[in-house]
Amino acid sequence: MKTPFELFLMPMSTLLLGMLSALLLPAPQFGLQLTHQLVTRFHLSDINQLYTLVFCLWFLLLGAAEFYLIRFLWRRFLKV
Repeated sequence: MKTPFELFLMPMSTLLLGMLSALLLPAPQFGLQLTHQLVTRFHLSDINQLYTLVFCLWFLLLGAAEFYLIRFLWRRFLKV
């Protein structure tokens, strides 16, 4: 059974890893035509809202991917 601290630590480590990768890896940039199509499709008021959503999703996606990769490596190779 996992301790409450481990249950708290897992999402916090995901967010920390996402923040570190968001600093290291650039978020995707769209062309002008695709940007305007996405803004009209999602009924956003301007491009700033679109890129705020893109950065948040990028941040969480990279954090989750790194978390599961590091967890796999830890369990496979480093855990005794």
